[in-house]
Amino acid sequence: MPSIQLLFGPMLIGAFMNAILYGVMVVQMFMYHQTYKRDPTWMRFFILFLFVLETLNTGFDIAMMYEPLVAKFGTTDATTFFPMFLAADPLLTVIISTPIQIFIAWRIKIISRATWLAVGICILAIISLGGGIWLTVTVVHVRRYTRKPELHWPALMWLLASAIADVTITVSLSMHLRRRKTGFSGTDDAIDRIIRLTIQTGFVTAVFAILDVVCFLALPHTTINFVWDFALSKLYTNALMSTLNARSGWGNLINGASGRNNLVYVDDSQLPQFQADSTTRFRTAQTLSSMGVYELETTSPSVTKRPDIENGISITKEVNTVRDPPDARYRSTH
Repeated sequence: MPSIQLLFGPMLIGAFMNAILYGVMVVQMFMYHQTYKRDPTWMRFFILFLFVLETLNTGFDIAMMYEPLVAKFGTTDATTFFPMFLAADPLLTVIISTPIQIFIAWRIKIISRATWLAVGICILAIISLGGGIWLTVTVVHVRRYTRKPELHWPALMWLLASAIADVTITVSLSMHLRRRKTGFSGTDDAIDRIIRLTIQTGFVTAVFAILDVVCFLALPHTTINFVWDFALSKLYTNALMSTLNARSGWGNLINGASGRNNLVYVDDSQLPQFQADSTTRFRTAQTLSSMGVYELETTSPSVTKRPDIENGISITKEVNTVRDPPDARYRSTH
């Protein structure tokens, strides 16, 4: 049996982190509902769904620490049995993280058009969900701190699948966004910021999941892993909210590339192909979908509109062409 400090200290720190991150999340959700009132109804209900679950999660964590430290303080039950609400932690965490990971997988499909990649992330998210449910059932069955090592396999299934999904999301988003660079400083700066935010938020959840596993395996008779475990759900929700709330900032950033009007001169033989694939003027438009899908759209009938990059900026691709004498070669003027 570990000391009282190693038994309840890490759990209390984890509960504190959960509560602090809950406050950050509430502020982010308030900002979201004030700023993006035109987002689809289902998206706003999804955020409300996350808010309800996160509130329950924080309430259960507080009740979980109240039981041994107040209600059962000084009794043998407090140091023998898991708190009653401990079983709710993995269950609520996977109910929160799984739809967020599936949602991001859908966004990756929009960016990369790689269905197999999105399906792979969804499979990992579902495996993580199964591990979290399995762990909840095992916690209820085991009950005692001395039998904590028996939680080994369900915890590994949950946390490793979640960490692999998070790393896959981060790497794939970064790679595909980097390929969307246009050579225009305003657009490229926006993409760089999206990549940095993706890495920061994606790797934080992956690192916390990995630290949870490492501490669980290396120190099975302590509760040090709960320092990382109790904060996981809030990290997922805050990562999603920070991405959604950053859309307006990226839109303002890319406005720096606005107002450039370049004329491109081509001869008759080059005109049809040139009209189809040359970018001559970028301007920022309003976000076409409240989902925050980046789109490359055109005002010229010779170029078709298609989704390009995702996360909240709409970019207009417009081609201006002027026919020159047949012997001239095209040139660009800025």
